Amino acid sequence: MNKTIIVLILFLHMGCSMMVFADKQKKVVSEQVAEKLQSDTTISLKDVTVLGNRKAQLQMQTSLNAISVSRNYLQTNFSGSLMQTLSGIPGVRAMSIGSSQSKPAIRGLGFNRMAVAYNGIKHEGQQWGDDHGLEIDQYEIDRIEVLKGPSALLYGSDAIGGVLNVYSNYMPSHPFQGSFSLFSRSNNESLGLSARLEGGGERFFWRSTFTFVDYADYKVPTDSIQYYSYFIKLKNRRLRNTAGKERNASLTLGYKYQGFRTDLKLSNTYSKSGYFANAHGIEVRLSDIDYDASRRDIDLPYQMVNHFRIANQTTYQATAYRIEANLGYQNNVRKEFSEPVSHGYMPKPANSLERAYRKSTYSANVALKWSPINFHEMAIGMNTEYQRNRRGGWGFIIPDFDTWNLGVYAFDRFLVSKDFILNAGLRYDRAHTVIRSYQDWFKTPVNDGDLVYKERSADLKRNFNSLTYALGANYQCGSWFFKANIGKSFRVPIAKELGADGVNYNIFRYEKGNAGLSPETSYQLDLGVKWNSKNLSFALDPYLNYFPNYIYLSPTADYLEGLQLYHYVQSEVWRWGFEMELNWKMTQNVEWGWKGEYLYAEQLSGDKKGYSLPFMPPYRLEMSGKYVFPMQKNGEEAFVEVSGRIVGRQKNIVPPEESTPGYFTLNMTAGRRMMIGKQTLRLNLHAENLFNRKYYDHTSYYRLIDVPEPGRNVALMIGLDF
Repeated sequence: MNKTIIVLILFLHMGCSMMVFADKQKKVVSEQVAEKLQSDTTISLKDVTVLGNRKAQLQMQTSLNAISVSRNYLQTNFSGSLMQTLSGIPGVRAMSIGSSQSKPAIRGLGFNRMAVAYNGIKHEGQQWGDDHGLEIDQYEIDRIEVLKGPSALLYGSDAIGGVLNVYSNYMPSHPFQGSFSLFSRSNNESLGLSARLEGGGERFFWRSTFTFVDYADYKVPTDSIQYYSYFIKLKNRRLRNTAGKERNASLTLGYKYQGFRTDLKLSNTYSKSGYFANAHGIEVRLSDIDYDASRRDIDLPYQMVNHFRIANQTTYQATAYRIEANLGYQNNVRKEFSEPVSHGYMPKPANSLERAYRKSTYSANVALKWSPINFHEMAIGMNTEYQRNRRGGWGFIIPDFDTWNLGVYAFDRFLVSKDFILNAGLRYDRAHTVIRSYQDWFKTPVNDGDLVYKERSADLKRNFNSLTYALGANYQCGSWFFKANIGKSFRVPIAKELGADGVNYNIFRYEKGNAGLSPETSYQLDLGVKWNSKNLSFALDPYLNYFPNYIYLSPTADYLEGLQLYHYVQSEVWRWGFEMELNWKMTQNVEWGWKGEYLYAEQLSGDKKGYSLPFMPPYRLEMSGKYVFPMQKNGEEAFVEVSGRIVGRQKNIVPPEESTPGYFTLNMTAGRRMMIGKQTLRLNLHAENLFNRKYYDHTSYYRLIDVPEPGRNVALMIGLDF
C-alpha cells in the first residue's frame, strides 16, 4: 500500500510538471506557491484554515489533515462549552450532556482515543468520565489546531483518533494591553465575564486571565420525558438541577532573548454543576429536595471539578537546530455528591460524598529538531508521564491506579522538490500500569450465606509495549494540494477498562472491566485533496481505519443492582468515512459554504459481528450563506451568516441501542467589529436551533432516557480589546 501511494504521487508529480511546463503563467504561480510552502502554506476555508506545512508549528504533521481555528472564530461561534463551539468543523463532534458539559470527538473517536495538548503538554483529567467537559478555560485560548488522524507518533497513547492542540501562549506586543468580554446565553440564562491583562518589554512579558460564569437549568423543547417505565413531567420545560458555575484564572510569566524563550504558566479551573435529578432516580425515591423551587440552585446530586496546572515551556532556536522542552504538573480533583440512601446490601452512608478522584500527573517532553542538509528536516524526541489516581467516597466504579509511560521517536521530513515533500517517523513506547485492590466497606452475603467484604477490584500489574510508525507525502501543483498518510497507532487500556465494577448512574448501566485486555491497535490511511483559487476553495478528506482489537462496552442480558450489565470486550473493527468542504466567494460581499461528513463502522468479529459501534455519529450536511457589509475604516467589519444543518438518521447501531431519527436546525451568526479610538469593540451574536426543534443527538447519553437536545439558544458576546 505504501509503494502504491508513492507511485501515485510521483505520477501526479510528473503529470503536473508537464502541464506547468506547457503553461508559462501557471509555472510562475506554481513556483510562488511552492516557495510559500516551505515557510507557511495555508489554504483558507472560510473562518477555519486547513494547514499544509506550517514549519514552525506543524512541522511534524505535514501529511495529516490539520485545521487551525483562530481566536476570532472561537469568539464569533461560542455556544456553550468549548467543544460545542468547535462542533461546526467537519469531523469534530461534541459528545454532550446538557448545555455546558461535553466531550470532544474526532471522527467518532473520543474519551481516551484522542489527545488534548495544552501548550505542548497533554491534558490529563478524568477523561473516562462521561458527564464533564474539558478543564480548560475556552476564553483564554489564542488558537486551536485540530489534527484528524493517527497522531501517536508525537503524542503516544490516546492519540489514536486525533489531537486537539490548544495554545494560549501568544506574546503580547505592547507594554500593556488586554481585553474584556461579557457574554450570555438565553437557553440556560448564563451570565459570564472574561478578562485578559498582559504586557511585555524587550525581554520580559506577562499575562493574567480571569473567567466567571453562572448558568441556570437549561430548557428542552418538550414537556415531559420517559425514564424506563416512569413518566416524568418537566416544569417550564427545564431539566431540573442542571445549573452550574465556573471560576477560572491563570498567570503567565515569560522571558525571551536572542532565540531563547521560556514561559512559566499557572492555571486553575473550577466548576460546580448539578446532575439532572431524575437521571439519578431522585424523584422515584421521593426526595425532600424541592428541585423546582429555583432554576439556579445546585442541589444534590452534583459534581465539583478542580484542575490545577503548572507548566514550563522552553525553546532555543539557532540557525540549524531547535531545542524544545515542556515540563508540567497537573492536579485534577473531581467529586460527586448525592443523597445518602441504602442500596442493595449497602447501608445508608454517613455523608453525601459518593465518589472522589484525585489525580496527579507529571509530564516531560524534550525534542531536538535540526536540518543536517538542505533537503532534510529531522527530529528526535522523548515523552514521559507518570499518573497517580486515588479514589474516595462510598461509591465505587474504578480502582486506585498508577501508570507510567515512556516514548521515544525519530522523524524525517525530506524535500524531494519545492512542491513534493515526504515524511516518515518511528516511535517506541513502554507503559506500566498498576491497579490496586478494593473491597466494599460493607458486607455482602455469598453463596454459602457467609457475610464478606466483596472484592470489586484485585491487584493487577500490566506492562505494555508498542512500535508505531507514520509515512506520508505532500504534493502541490499550482492551486491543487494532495496529501497521503498511512500510520499505526496504539492505545493502552485505561484503569476503568481493566478494573471497573460498579453503577454508572449518568449512563444508566452497570459497568464491568476486563483485566485481560490487550493494547488497542489502529491502522489508518488518510488522503486529502484540496483546491484553492481566488474565489473558490474545495477540500475532500477520505480515510480508512482498521482495528484488530477495538475495546468497547458491550451490553449483556444480565442485570446487577437493578441496571443492565455492560462489560468490556475487544472486537475486530473497520471504519471508513470522509469530510468535505466547499466555499464560494460569489461577490466581494457574499459568500456561500457547503460542508459535510460521513462515517461508517462495522464489527468484523465477536458477538456483535456485523453491527456498528455504540454512539457512532450519523452523516451531517450544512449549507451557509454569509453577507459581509462594506466597511470604510481599516480594522472594522460586520457580517451576518445563516446556516442550515441536516443530520441523518442513524440506523447503524449495536443492540440494545435504538436508532435515532434525523433532524434539521437553522442557525445564525452575526458580528460587528468597530474602532473606538485605538480600542476595538466586538459584538457577536450566535443563535442555534432557531425553530426550537425537538431532536436527539445520537452521540449524547441523555437520549437513552428520552431527553432531547437543548432548545433555542441565543448567545451574545460584547468585548473590548485595548
